[in-house]
Amino acid sequence: MSVGRRSAIRVTRAAGCSAAGGALILMGLLFASAPLFVPGVAFALLGALAPGWVWLSGLGATVERRMEQERVVEDEPLEATLRLRTGLLRPPGGDVLEPLAGRVVRLPRGRRSTIRVLARFDRRGRRQLPPPSLVVRDPLELAEYARTGSGPAQDVLVLPRTEAVKWTRNGGEAASTPASRARADLLAAVEVDGLRPYRLGTPASRIHWPALARGAGLLERRLRVEGDMLPLVVLDARGTGPDEHLDTAVRAAASLTLELARTGGCKLLLPGSRRALAVEADLASWPAAHARLALVEGGPEARAPSPAALRAALGPLLYVTAQPLERLPAAVGRETRNASSAVLVLPAAIAPVTDARASFTVSGCRGFVVGARRRDPVSAQRSAAA
Repeated sequence: MSVGRRSAIRVTRAAGCSAAGGALILMGLLFASAPLFVPGVAFALLGALAPGWVWLSGLGATVERRMEQERVVEDEPLEATLRLRTGLLRPPGGDVLEPLAGRVVRLPRGRRSTIRVLARFDRRGRRQLPPPSLVVRDPLELAEYARTGSGPAQDVLVLPRTEAVKWTRNGGEAASTPASRARADLLAAVEVDGLRPYRLGTPASRIHWPALARGAGLLERRLRVEGDMLPLVVLDARGTGPDEHLDTAVRAAASLTLELARTGGCKLLLPGSRRALAVEADLASWPAAHARLALVEGGPEARAPSPAALRAALGPLLYVTAQPLERLPAAVGRETRNASSAVLVLPAAIAPVTDARASFTVSGCRGFVVGARRRDPVSAQRSAAA
């Protein structure tokens, strides 16, 4: 529904100026003092003419905001264009009040003008932007005419930013060492789907040796994960910590989902959802998943992950939480079939500092292989390959 333009004029100072002029004229008449008439008349005329000048400058003025997009990732620029048109007279001065600008913008001279605005948001979520406003005032600021732009408030959805997953070993040693092979366990697959260039950290069992013998270079078998064996990324938004911890966990969940989806697909289970959302390698459902991650709300009242969705998961589990945990919650461990090779992901600020089991870092979080029965990632990898 469209909202009409709203305008208002403020003449408090102009009225005071006219009153002062009238007082000087009255004193000149009472005391027969001619010198008081000149400033009195000047003040009276100034107070009377300033509102009319400002009103004519703002009459028919318009300000309109146009945005190229309604979604933006955290810390990335959002561009908007303001189109201004003043009234019957050229405005003597004024400002443009634009929430995206974060500051007052001086009104350009001229009947028509365009202002380009760049804004950045440091936190995810939905932002409601009220229409911009145009304020016209005289040089002495005796009168002020304000006009709000037409149209309703606009919504901007700020999406959590994603980062590459850094699969490392203790202290960042070589990616081919045993502890870092947890990645292969997380991406365990059952069907060969062609070849692709070798990536550091890929187990030797997936290297295509005949291609190397023919001189084609180092290639690896690309594996496709079957539907029920897709890795499941679970976001637990419960907790009483600061909002920064939840935002960090959401960014990690988004980054892991995108990384695993590009590799072969995964599923994402969000708070309050009864079913996990599948994100395939073509990323067709990624925009919807990204938007839902942006709107996740946490706190002690947040809902726990769906037990039914956890029971249905057969593939690797990545449990992302903002709570300071050392292992999976007992309820999650009971519901998850593959809890023995699950990965617990939590913000680095509350993660165990001396724990040597960190398998990767992502978006300010650390990932640890945990579970009811901990096993070495190499053994898990061999089991998956068997």
